[in-house]
Amino acid sequence: MQVKVGKSHNSDVTLAVKEATGGVSSPVGIFFQSSFDQLDSVSEQLSQQFPGIPLIGTGATSYIESEASDKLLVVVAFMSGATIEAGVLRYLSTTPLYDIIELENAVSKVRPGQSDTVCLEYCTNDEERLVTSMNVALEKANVPILGGTVFGAPKGQNSRVCVNGKIYEDACAWMLVKSTSGKIRTYSENIYAVPENAKTHVATKVDLDKKILISLDGKPAADVYSNEMNVGRGQIVGNVFKNPLGRIVGDDTYIISQYDVSNSGGLANYKKVYENDTICFLKLLDYRSINEKTRERIKSENPKISFIFSVNCIYRHLFFTNENYLKTFLTDMSRLGNHVGVVGGGEQYKKQHVNQTMVCAVFE
Repeated sequence: MQVKVGKSHNSDVTLAVKEATGGVSSPVGIFFQSSFDQLDSVSEQLSQQFPGIPLIGTGATSYIESEASDKLLVVVAFMSGATIEAGVLRYLSTTPLYDIIELENAVSKVRPGQSDTVCLEYCTNDEERLVTSMNVALEKANVPILGGTVFGAPKGQNSRVCVNGKIYEDACAWMLVKSTSGKIRTYSENIYAVPENAKTHVATKVDLDKKILISLDGKPAADVYSNEMNVGRGQIVGNVFKNPLGRIVGDDTYIISQYDVSNSGGLANYKKVYENDTICFLKLLDYRSINEKTRERIKSENPKISFIFSVNCIYRHLFFTNENYLKTFLTDMSRLGNHVGVVGGGEQYKKQHVNQTMVCAVFE
């Protein structure tokens, strides 16, 4: 697969698009990440410059090389060796299956093979509904979902995505990519674990719409967390970097990030908790060693890497920044190959919406 990546810091949208698309001709598909204030103009100009070419994008903090910036335009053009379809799922908050036939038709057109197709996506909200809905079309074809929730929209503005030149709210922009020249492998990295002899708790009351875990074992969730982690209520949110929540499903654990504590002791989270879920409090592991092992695995399984796309959680981004580690992390990722990343408010991977995780797709 041939993939060309371009970038620009230019505040003039026309010049930025020209710079970021330099050398791009006859692409088979494009996705982009821009600053939020440039999203409309970039979307319009790219769709006019490449009419009829599948196109998705959003406003975001982007990663490229060793740089992380929300004032940057990044354009990723699939030039050859790929079959691509793109589309939108609208009305995520009310009717997420409204446009599912379009995704089903795209799967039929692409005809996924064994480990050669991925569905990349940017979504604005209602991630659990989205993942369930998308898998109506994708699961039977064994196509993994890999994407992120739009994060960082200016205060008072809704998150938005672009599909083929049009801007949508309450929606998911998806791009189905099939490699005709190699494999596409996906990875998920977790730097937290269930502590040995950890206590488990049952979610006994929740507010699904607001993603609030009201009580654990019949007690205010904040009190249970405070007692077990030996921190005051005022420290619970800041402690998310070391001890987020974990939802245990069989042998798997899915990270849940707490971001607020209600007056009544409920924990507001970026991922829904359902009644009767099994919950524990996770611990931070040696993240540098885990990052290294992830890179080693990617290198060993992908001897010829043409492109890597990653979604890194905002909480990982902030944690790595606080640890003065972000630039090292990005430099190490770029050494694997042509790497572009995005900071997400949550990550979607296969059948789950998760927090504080990195997910990535590696294209041969």
